[in-house]
Amino acid sequence: MHKVAWAVRVAEAVRGRMSALARRVRRAPRDAGMVTSEYAVGIIAAVAFAAVLYKVVTSGQVQTELQDIVQRALDGGA
Repeated sequence: MHKVAWAVRVAEAVRGRMSALARRVRRAPRDAGMVTSEYAVGIIAAVAFAAVLYKVVTSGQVQTELQDIVQRALDGGA
């Protein structure tokens, strides 16, 4: 009987904490996502990264290495 009463008290305490947490979550301000300026900064950063990556990949040394890798793959890995 004592264990049952203890389990009921624990269940009530957990239920009370969960409902308090749910109330706090419902009252929390909603974040609607990024604003236009954040999108603009993100796009600029992505374009800058793409430009740097393009420059690296199209450089002579990297092109030579990539061609060597492809040639070895086509030759059967030898």
